Amino acid sequence: MSTNVTPVAVIVDGYSSANFLPAAFRQRGFEVVHVQGSAELRPSMIPPDLSQYADNIVCPSTADIDATVERLAQYRPLAVIAGQEPGVILADLLSERLGVPTNGSAQSLARRDKYQMIETLRAAGIPCAQQFKSADPQELAAWAQHSGGFPAVVKPLASSSSDNVFICQKSQEVISAARQILSARDMFGSPNTEVLIQSFLDGTEYYVDVVGAEGEFFVCGIWENEKVIVGPGRRIYDRDILRDPREPGMDRMTDYLGRVLDALGIKNGPAHAEVIMTARGPILVEIGARVNGAMMPTFNTAAVGSSVADLIVSAYTEPADFRKVYGGRCYEKLREAAVYHIPTKLEGFVESVDQETVDAITALETVHTVVVRLKPGMRIRPTVDLMTSPLRVFAVGDDEAHMARDRASVRVLADRVYMVKS
Repeated sequence: MSTNVTPVAVIVDGYSSANFLPAAFRQRGFEVVHVQGSAELRPSMIPPDLSQYADNIVCPSTADIDATVERLAQYRPLAVIAGQEPGVILADLLSERLGVPTNGSAQSLARRDKYQMIETLRAAGIPCAQQFKSADPQELAAWAQHSGGFPAVVKPLASSSSDNVFICQKSQEVISAARQILSARDMFGSPNTEVLIQSFLDGTEYYVDVVGAEGEFFVCGIWENEKVIVGPGRRIYDRDILRDPREPGMDRMTDYLGRVLDALGIKNGPAHAEVIMTARGPILVEIGARVNGAMMPTFNTAAVGSSVADLIVSAYTEPADFRKVYGGRCYEKLREAAVYHIPTKLEGFVESVDQETVDAITALETVHTVVVRLKPGMRIRPTVDLMTSPLRVFAVGDDEAHMARDRASVRVLADRVYMVKS
């Protein structure tokens, strides 16, 4: 344990893109400590690189919280941040107990449980989806038949990455989807004991990333989501497209998001929201009080001139300056930018990765970064959600024509990246 006066930041469950946060804090002279909220690392997520941390404190249950607070207090941390979705509730509690900037624990459940989230908005008079939850597939189907209507969205209460999300057109599809969800665990390994059904929101889907300090937020990016159908009731992410915040309707969406953040008590740190612009205006799908799982700092900087990771560090380490420079403001779109979520129909185990093909994709003029998500020996499955998309490509360019040309090339080359054996 460090005994010097180096400032310390704590990251709770630093999976996936939260792996970019330790370096961003270290660049500001911070030491970083990790809190692992489960006895073992969660196998469904890209693990935290623990070599980046001065310490890893394991806190798998509520019985361990007092001891964890005691250990962390010796570091005198200035910030406690949820790295990804599993860490939200624990980060709220630890930050509150340690007296550092916090979203507090009173509304933690509403920030994780999708049913509670939407009911909180309803109570605040904020437009939202109609919904119902139950452990009985027949009850869920009856709600759709008599109250919610079709199509209906059926999904777990507290998962992520489009895990087991179904769009159902009739009662039998609701029953089948509910049974599948109840028989599975969510992507974080917890059993699904109830199922959420919601009215279908028809419109263009966006995700919005923000960073805040003491209730004043900077909008880091607004991205339009394009999805494709891959099977009965399953729609997967295909492409995320950076929008210009000056486009018509974008201010209406950010104003709406401000009300959502306030209702859910999100005041400090990052948030990642999914919003659909419907005929009656913006409606929340869900929001996470954590970083975007597809955050890529150098890509963000190339597209909008700022890194989400650096903004998070600024919000926690220099909150007054952050509010002065960024509070209530929005990014500027500098270049065309997109994220391609590459699907696959392959099934089996990865025998090898064709590096020449990866290099050929990387060499395309508008390709910024290629993320190869599977290694030899790992299982590859037909894509049904974000977690089963085996390749992610970040692209930045000066015009849409070059972007479209390179995207077509990516589609052709992507099928050659993985050598698979059954």
